[in-house]
Amino acid sequence: MDGAWLARLRWRRRGAWLWPAFLALTAADAFIGHRLPPAGDSQTIFAAALLGGILNLIGVVVLSWPVSLVLRRVRRDLPAVVARDYAGVVVVAAVTAALTGLGLAHRGTVLQHSAAAREAAVRAEAWIGTRAPDAFRREAARLNTFTIEAGRLYRACATSADGSRSYCVIVKMWLPLARSVTFAGYEPNWAFATGVG
Repeated sequence: MDGAWLARLRWRRRGAWLWPAFLALTAADAFIGHRLPPAGDSQTIFAAALLGGILNLIGVVVLSWPVSLVLRRVRRDLPAVVARDYAGVVVVAAVTAALTGLGLAHRGTVLQHSAAAREAAVRAEAWIGTRAPDAFRREAARLNTFTIEAGRLYRACATSADGSRSYCVIVKMWLPLARSVTFAGYEPNWAFATGVG
């Protein structure tokens, strides 16, 4: 009886890595997803942790059993419980690798959108600085930029010194510099943003 208990304890120690790996790799997914979002321009740590945790859980539930069958064909000495645990670790690691790969593949797009937003702000600042009424020209360096379509279409607003009025322009990045900025009204971006969603 003692020999069987020790053997079971040995297998348990070798095979009980799924949930510690799940927690550690979900934390890694949160960091990776925040630094390298797989979609969009940014992702909060909480959203990345939630995405990683859900994908890890779905992966463990759906894929750990078939992967454990493959592991048991390769290593016939593994008990089913240990093989399923190992398979779960493999699945969770694969999810982390997939999220990392997606983030790296999407990184170029994020950098392009960031550069386009900076360029749109520069164009808007130059246009407002030369064509807007005096009350807004003085504030042209402190623009509030709203992304309408990432990488292509932006709305930038300069606020009057007292903060009561806004002067806004639309920046169309696909047009030549001289024609890319047009007046867009006096509605501030916060009011504009509430009507877009």
